[in-house]
Amino acid sequence: MVRTLLCAASVSVGLISFAPSSASAQQLEAQPAFTGLSSPVAFVHIPGNSGFAIVEKGGRIRYANAGVVGITILDLTSEVATDGERGLLGLAYDPDYAINGRFFVLYTRLGGTGSEFGDLAVERFNRIGPSSPAADMASRRKLRWGGPTGPTYIEHSQFSNHNGGTLQFGPDGYLYIGLGDGGGENDPNHNAQNPNSLLGKMLRIDVNVPDSDQQGYEVPADNPFVEGVPIVALPEIWAFGLRNPWKYSFDDPARGGTGALLIGDVGQNRWEEINFEPVGSGGRNYGWRIREGAHDNLDVPAATPAFAPLTDPVFEYAPPSGASMVEGRSITGGYVYRGSDLSAFWRGRYFFADFVQQRVWSANVAAVTGTFSNVLEHTSTFGTGSVSSFGIDHRGELYVVSYSAGAVYRLCEFLVAPGLTSFSANGGS
Repeated sequence: MVRTLLCAASVSVGLISFAPSSASAQQLEAQPAFTGLSSPVAFVHIPGNSGFAIVEKGGRIRYANAGVVGITILDLTSEVATDGERGLLGLAYDPDYAINGRFFVLYTRLGGTGSEFGDLAVERFNRIGPSSPAADMASRRKLRWGGPTGPTYIEHSQFSNHNGGTLQFGPDGYLYIGLGDGGGENDPNHNAQNPNSLLGKMLRIDVNVPDSDQQGYEVPADNPFVEGVPIVALPEIWAFGLRNPWKYSFDDPARGGTGALLIGDVGQNRWEEINFEPVGSGGRNYGWRIREGAHDNLDVPAATPAFAPLTDPVFEYAPPSGASMVEGRSITGGYVYRGSDLSAFWRGRYFFADFVQQRVWSANVAAVTGTFSNVLEHTSTFGTGSVSSFGIDHRGELYVVSYSAGAVYRLCEFLVAPGLTSFSANGGS
């Protein structure tokens, strides 16, 4: 038997090709793509470019291509608070980046006085020019919240945890911002259910505004709370009731996905959860702090939701007990695989991880309901350590970001071809 690597391209020999209808978890391996990183938390493909941007928690974004980590795209190390879960946390490239050169970042503030320390800032930059992905610092625009004269930060709390931090453009072209509840156990300020707080929410804004726009965004007219129904709430809010939506993604419709939003929400003590939101289903309340996962939060029995009904997750798992294959303490949401290099078995499967327990799984996701099935574990074959994020390239191929190893790994598949005595990954024999 010969093990055949499917990573850069599909593999075949002569008239014999290998595309099994079923597969085992052992067929997947994580191959190092970029190493020598410092606390990486995000890996983002640069539109119209063969390279990637790697976000380091300490405040730098670095350009990476062809196995080499090169120039610094942006350096905010002197402005970013990095204690606890604070840091430079999110990066998103404008869908029209190839034309307008815009990208957006989210970080926790080091500067300022009083409560401004550790508050959350979302900012826009332009690249220097088409020949360089580096940020033009003169183009910097700090988004203002609540109006063109509003603050340039979102007030967080004295706690260093639960910042959220991911930025993603949805299939609708709007920027989604996942924010944690402000930290502390059981959301002591009840932010996730507070209609006048952006914390513990998913936000949705339209950043397709002129460079001169003082606020830096507009509120989409179809955001769910714009008309004050079912409650009066800040118009930027897309969804309520999240504890720490550290990582989320959209099932890419351009590659055959449904456009659904899948949110990995980090739990308190009992349940880690994945929420599934079909296209256009804003205005949901995912339940925190009333619920943890699909269960009543016994630590705050008197808490009242902002509105009902509460939407339960499509998948959850509990802390380690030895009773289940899926156990852990801090979920890292991932992506639905829609690439073409791996065999058909893996397409439509959602990959996710647990940061603390250093485990990785995948599962089939039902297109309409989001129901999970056929969960497989990949931990033993990946060996990537604490996974802080996932990423995809321009072809939809999947990457795994290891915070502990300071590395990004490419997801590859090994097929076993019976009866062959020699085989090479470039199609020779």
